[in-house]
Amino acid sequence: MRMDSSFSTLIRTASHQQHVEAETSTFMSDLLGGGLGVDAYARYTEQLWFVYEALEAAAGRLAADPVAGPFVRPELLRLASLERDLAHLRGADWRTGLTALPATEAYAARVRECAEEWPAGYVAHHYTRYLGDLSGGQIIRDKAERTWGFARKGDGVRFYVFEEISNPAAFKREYRDLLDGIRADDLEKQRVVAECKRAFALNTAVFRALGEEFPLSA
Repeated sequence: MRMDSSFSTLIRTASHQQHVEAETSTFMSDLLGGGLGVDAYARYTEQLWFVYEALEAAAGRLAADPVAGPFVRPELLRLASLERDLAHLRGADWRTGLTALPATEAYAARVRECAEEWPAGYVAHHYTRYLGDLSGGQIIRDKAERTWGFARKGDGVRFYVFEEISNPAAFKREYRDLLDGIRADDLEKQRVVAECKRAFALNTAVFRALGEEFPLSA
């Protein structure tokens, strides 16, 4: 892999196929197409909790890390919003029924492993999740509001609402500038790109498992 292009561009282009596979999974297509009930949406939201718990449990410790630290931004944090959504979707005792699919457990475990042992790998997972939420996540929010009647940007879809980011486009440009300036040599950058691909594959595996749990009725 040559480093003639900016690193943020390389990441985006190298992981494009995996990104498309994740976005066009059968489960997500069925969910956004209105073919599945709100229970499927709630189950998906539960799986997100495990991934973000892994991401954000490490954020405080990694804030001072020279590689991962610049990416740890409080305005991105999603766990509190997820928990508010889950309370709305599942009730006040939502934690008692919270279970991770095996694919979700594998995804969260890899995030934790990177957070503990490889900060640049943590950045790969950070990028694929948070920039995806800021972008495609808005499509999910809009569909969820219209399909299941959630209040606009209210309980049930707060995960997708970044109240502290007034200009998402500018924020994403700033984030990509951070990627371009990441403290890593070319070999390490190749490893980060590979981890981005792995992150998308882990996410797609979760969608596949959800699709098996919620097959669209013929």
